[in-house]
Amino acid sequence: MEVPPGLTVIVGPNAQGKTNLLEAAHYLLTLASPRTAADQPLIREGAASAFLRGEMETGAGRVLVEVEIRPSGANRVQVNRSAVRRRRDLRGRVRGVLFLPEDLAIVAGGPEERRRFLDEAAYGLWPAREGERRAYDRALRQRNRLLKEHEGPTPPADLEAWDAELVASGVQVTAARAAAADRVAPRASEWYEGLSGHRLLVAYAPSVQGEDLEGVFRERLAERRRDELLRRSTLVGPHRDDVELAVRGRGARRFASHGEAWAAALCLRLGLAGAVEAEVGEPPILLLDDPFSGMDPERRRRLAGSLGGGTQTLLAVPDEAQIPQGAHVWEVRDGAASPR
Repeated sequence: MEVPPGLTVIVGPNAQGKTNLLEAAHYLLTLASPRTAADQPLIREGAASAFLRGEMETGAGRVLVEVEIRPSGANRVQVNRSAVRRRRDLRGRVRGVLFLPEDLAIVAGGPEERRRFLDEAAYGLWPAREGERRAYDRALRQRNRLLKEHEGPTPPADLEAWDAELVASGVQVTAARAAAADRVAPRASEWYEGLSGHRLLVAYAPSVQGEDLEGVFRERLAERRRDELLRRSTLVGPHRDDVELAVRGRGARRFASHGEAWAAALCLRLGLAGAVEAEVGEPPILLLDDPFSGMDPERRRRLAGSLGGGTQTLLAVPDEAQIPQGAHVWEVRDGAASPR
């Protein structure tokens, strides 16, 4: 299939394959599924492997991505016929932003959902920074294991070494999240104001903050040492961060209506797309799965009028009435897509 510029609407009844198509496009751009960390569910039942192939045109030239997803072992990934082993090697060449209905959890769910969004935003803006979060997660797991296995009121001998690892990687994660929030927040708020007439507050709330971030991190660990030994868990660090979201001056998680929370989640993704465009100089491919379903008619109208333009957008909807005027249209039936 050749995707035209501007806005393309994928329309069809539920369970026909619209989301699968968006998920496949997202996988070609990121080498990751937004729905599962395992690869087995991505392979059709009865098939030995799944195959994806797509060609993107960027300011730096064409990028051909070919993937064989295997049920076990490493997947086979080639970019312009050369093997690729790391996600960031692809993510630095092609960019995409995906909205799914499950993104409502960013607003209505727990802090881990908002931390995940900020990390995804940081990777989308600066793919090389994904390794910082992985380094932090490794240090956190090792430190928690040490605390869990230790008994007694005195700290285990190796704890200071893991403190140093935790602080070094944690400072980098905090800095990446702060930078991502600074770039996404004003753009998300602008989108939200365009849809609803109100501003959306997006404020990063790190567990550790201060001018001397490394020094403060070490101090906080020392202060909580006794509690950590009692609870056998790491109590300070980016794994305890949050993001404050507010609409009309009130916390979105507790006080926003379903429609307000839905619009806020969508606008966070749209704000990320704008931040990526400002960072790399060209818009990412925008993938939107059923974005109208949580909105009233007026917000639907405003969103529909704002999509497309210079951004290539794939928009999946279940209802013919939700197709914006002037869009290219594909119909999806039984897992097959065809242009109308």
